[in-house]
Amino acid sequence: MADFFQIIIPAILAFIGTLWVHPKILKIAIMKDLVDNPDVRKLQRSPVPVIGGIAVFFGIVIGLCSSQIMFNSPSVFMLISAMLVMLYVGTIDDILDLTPTIRFVIEILIVMWLMYINRSSINCFWGLWGVDIISNWISIPLTIFATVGIINAINLIDGVNGLSSGYCFMASSIFAIIFNATGNTVMTILAASAAGAIVPFFLHNVFGYRTRMFIGDGGTLVFGTMMSMFVISILSSKSPCAPYVTDGIGLVPFVLAVFAIPVFDTIRVMTMRIIHGKSPFSPDKTHLHHLFIDLGFSHTGTTLSILFLNALIIVAWFIAYSSGASIDLQFYIVFAMSFTATFILYKYASDQIKKNGKCLAALQKIGRIMHFEKKGIWLKVQRIVDKF
Repeated sequence: MADFFQIIIPAILAFIGTLWVHPKILKIAIMKDLVDNPDVRKLQRSPVPVIGGIAVFFGIVIGLCSSQIMFNSPSVFMLISAMLVMLYVGTIDDILDLTPTIRFVIEILIVMWLMYINRSSINCFWGLWGVDIISNWISIPLTIFATVGIINAINLIDGVNGLSSGYCFMASSIFAIIFNATGNTVMTILAASAAGAIVPFFLHNVFGYRTRMFIGDGGTLVFGTMMSMFVISILSSKSPCAPYVTDGIGLVPFVLAVFAIPVFDTIRVMTMRIIHGKSPFSPDKTHLHHLFIDLGFSHTGTTLSILFLNALIIVAWFIAYSSGASIDLQFYIVFAMSFTATFILYKYASDQIKKNGKCLAALQKIGRIMHFEKKGIWLKVQRIVDKF
């Protein structure tokens, strides 16, 4: 287990790094007109600077350099290099709009490179359905499919203020805790630095008026790549979490719980696009966050509601584990709740909107309650955030 200061100092410096560079990146974005313009499928009403991922990546690197991990761990240095490539690709996409095919190919190549460099993959189910080690013929394509899916799932939840950054903070914090508990100092500090770096951006994204930026594809691809590495570390045969399996912890259900809403919502959206004869990558307004907006929720209300749903699934997994549920049962509980929170909730609520159902008024009332913007304390926080 890492020393407290080994974790907190990189996290604080990552926070300060992002806080310091954010206004400078914002100024460049405005000067060069690097903005995300409104259109029929987007929810903002005015152009918003879209290269916030650069500020967050800067903070992460500052946090890592402070602990010299980049120099002591070649694997982390390679991961940072991969994240830098993804930042570059995502930023180009934000500015020039790359085709989904080009992005998809680059993501696959980056994942394959990380597997080669680290000599690891998702090759162990750790007792789920009685399966442990799986062959390379299965693990390599499974790793590519799963990690590229995670990268795109995190990218696709970036639709309302604070959702992607709030989710990445929650996931990074959880991974920091689990890695610290297993004695994986390198991954602990990486996750802690990521959590610290995303906080200033989250505050500007949610509360800022003059200082708001979007994290952009550059930022979401960086976090997606990092989260993919976390998953590979946990579900490889060399996992530092292995001792916890004997205590009844299902590592696959745990990972699925952390990624529940992004992954299941992406599966639902892409499945429905294919059913309707569209490309799974064609943009539309059928994500879960679009549904909450249609019900009258504010951006902040939508973010808090979706993060609450994901947190609820994680808590349900923990309760199942603590109650002595088998690894298989933990998986089924997480799967059922994830499916319900995305597929069933979306179908039910969208039907209520279309048919003006009996529960629509109640759902809209909840949406109105979740409006926090333009109220006293909110405006005070906004004024403070806009000063930095």
